[in-house]
Amino acid sequence: MKEALFYQREDGESVRCVLCRFNCLINPGRRGICNVRENRGGILYSLVYGKLCAEHPDPIEKKPLFHVLPGSRSYSIASVGCNFGCRHCQNFTISQLPRNGSIQGVHRTPDEVVSQALAADCRSIAYTYTEPTIFFEFAYDTARVASAAGLTNIFVTNGYISKEPLALIAPYLHAANIDLKGFSEQFYRDVVHAKLPQVLDSIVEYKRQGVWIELTTLLIPGLNDSPEELQEIASYIVTYLGVDTPWHVSQFYPTYLMLDRPRTPLATLRLAREIGKAAGLRYVYEGNVPGEGGENSWCPSCSTLLIQRHGYTITANKIRNGCCPACGTEIAGIGM
Repeated sequence: MKEALFYQREDGESVRCVLCRFNCLINPGRRGICNVRENRGGILYSLVYGKLCAEHPDPIEKKPLFHVLPGSRSYSIASVGCNFGCRHCQNFTISQLPRNGSIQGVHRTPDEVVSQALAADCRSIAYTYTEPTIFFEFAYDTARVASAAGLTNIFVTNGYISKEPLALIAPYLHAANIDLKGFSEQFYRDVVHAKLPQVLDSIVEYKRQGVWIELTTLLIPGLNDSPEELQEIASYIVTYLGVDTPWHVSQFYPTYLMLDRPRTPLATLRLAREIGKAAGLRYVYEGNVPGEGGENSWCPSCSTLLIQRHGYTITANKIRNGCCPACGTEIAGIGM
């Protein structure tokens, strides 16, 4: 347990957590919406500092990040809890665990995490699986140690962090995959239990802070997959983030509280990819459908096949010194 960063004392012993955009007012003995930050006598504590529920090397492509150190491994860590309540969460067994009052995990120090990452021949550390914002203090301390050791730091996030904490960690945070779960306020309210404008503002703030961004949209049949909504997402990315921002459109499969929807048809993924490309995006990828070809990277100038993928595995990489070998076009990203 560690005193939390980013909270303010209110009347009496109540505190307001300003780490994420919910800005929870927390009375003594109570927790915030994430259920892992607790007010004890007017002091807000993180209940998950250094308590990891998951830690192991992953292909960086699993995050998914296709334009950051392709083909490398990322040491991935998580603590229990999340500030969202997504009805389709694929990691609900750990993200929603604290809602039942359970805080579980194996204790680790930032130095231990970095040592483990280096020993596993990882080039980065990914704060992932649940929501890194809610274990911010440990992520921040670890990111500083990791950065000094030459490792890249990655958030896989729902994009609800407040501006001040993002500014604090930004010098040590190199990349983020942010879920843009849909593009309607109703979807965010009913399915995610959050607010779309706050996510959009946060995404732009990541960009402003100089963090490399890739976006992921899980397409759920009948909820966020209409051509109109896909067009809105693509236009938003082009306008506010730029045409070099990768967009991953991924296949939904029934899970958790959303078992009444079918898997996303492959045709929907292909339509989303075509909509993104037509809007001007240079890199649009289909996720969760290995072997269908939508995971490959192509040169945006001459259409040369640059990186061929099958699932999380790279089977061929022709990029040389960050450029297309055929026409010399620079390929956007980190360590391409």
